[in-house]
Amino acid sequence: MNSGDNSLAKKVVAVIVIVTLLGVIGIPPAMMLFMTGVVFVVWFVVRRSENRQLERIFEFYICADAILRDEERRWYGFEITEVIENGERVLEMMPDSPPLHYFALGALYHQMGNYEATVEYLSRLLEDEAYDETHRTSPSPQLRRYVAMLRRIEYQPSTAPQTLAAVRSLERTRRKCSARLLAESREFLDAAKKTVEPVVAKTPLPATTSEYREELPFSSVRPLSAISAPPPISEVLKDIYRDDKTTLH
Repeated sequence: MNSGDNSLAKKVVAVIVIVTLLGVIGIPPAMMLFMTGVVFVVWFVVRRSENRQLERIFEFYICADAILRDEERRWYGFEITEVIENGERVLEMMPDSPPLHYFALGALYHQMGNYEATVEYLSRLLEDEAYDETHRTSPSPQLRRYVAMLRRIEYQPSTAPQTLAAVRSLERTRRKCSARLLAESREFLDAAKKTVEPVVAKTPLPATTSEYREELPFSSVRPLSAISAPPPISEVLKDIYRDDKTTLH
């Protein structure tokens, strides 16, 4: 009997004990039956939700392995992006996600050319001992359920052959390619930085405010006191009339 069967047996025994105590207290049988039904429905919904979370993890493994393993098939970018988004959502559900999950995300990001995300995930996996399986000594309930389902699939391959094949393929790829993918991603990022720095150095700086002021015409900055007003219109007309008389004579 595995851990899952033991847990189920303990819950059944607990329900029987509770019903017995309610009968001793004097609760009507109809009420006891109703409360038992409510407890069973709540337990079933919670258990189904937990199993669905585990199913989503293994579905992500199957999709990621199909993309990383099949080099002859040309995958569209939106297909890989959707798989990555599903993997990110599943990652948020578990506080201590399996290391294989981090590798799958890092490898998919590498295939999409997102080398920063690749370095972020694979550096944790390869350089931080806390992300190694042997150091997961205090698992969360989610990780414990994940490992229980994984071992069940390994002991009974006929129950989920596609899932088991995907997990084993990802594990082989992880052992062979993790270090190479991390090194390539860091090389790409270093080369990108070296390419950007000379361009920034050669870009001319904009002129300062003082330089703009020196280029302005002198007349635009003259004080108002230095500008004389034009003569009255009457004097201008007199001068014109005097010039006409002189010309006639």
